[in-house]
Amino acid sequence: MSQKSSLLMKYNPIHKKVPVLIHGDKTICESMVIVEYIDDTWQLNPLLSTDPYDRAMTRFWVTYIEEKSNSTWNVFCNIGEEQQNAIKESLEMFKTIEENALGEDNKLFGGENIGIVDIAFGGYAHWLEIIEEIVGVKLLDPHNFPKLNKWIKNFKQVQAIKDNLPNHDEMFVYMKNVREKMLASL
Repeated sequence: MSQKSSLLMKYNPIHKKVPVLIHGDKTICESMVIVEYIDDTWQLNPLLSTDPYDRAMTRFWVTYIEEKSNSTWNVFCNIGEEQQNAIKESLEMFKTIEENALGEDNKLFGGENIGIVDIAFGGYAHWLEIIEEIVGVKLLDPHNFPKLNKWIKNFKQVQAIKDNLPNHDEMFVYMKNVREKMLASL
C-alpha cells in the first residue's frame, strides 16, 4: 500500500499500515492483536486456550512466526545471494516448526480446531505455493516437511478458510506483477 489513505492515517497513526479493526468507537491495529481481541470479544468459537501454559506456548509460536516470516517474503523480493540466504532462513524456520510446533496426531496446530497459531501461519497455506511458482523454488517439499504439508491440506479444508481463499490465478498474476516491479527497482 504505497498510497496511504487519510482513514488509515487516522485509525493507525503509529504504524500507518493495515490491518485495522474498527469495532464501535474502538480501533485495534496489528494482525495478531486483532485476532486476540476478536477471541476475547466473541467467545463462541475460542481461538486461544484457557490453560495458562497453552496460552503461553501459543503466544511463543505466534511471536516466532511473526519474527521469522520475513525470510520467506525475502525469497520473493530478492535474487542471487540475498535470495539464497532467505531460502536458507525459511527452511530453518519450517524445520523448527515441523519438529517442534506440530504434534504427530494434530490436524491443526491446536489439535482439531483452528487456533491463533493456525491464523498466524495461515498465509503460508495459500500464499506460499504461489510464491514458489513465481520464484521457481520449492520450499515446503512434502518429503522434508510432511507435517506442514498435512497441516496446509487440513487448514485449506476448513470451510471458513476454503470459502475465503483468494482465487489462485488472480493472486498469481497480482503477485507476479508485484515481484516484477520490486526486481525492477533493485
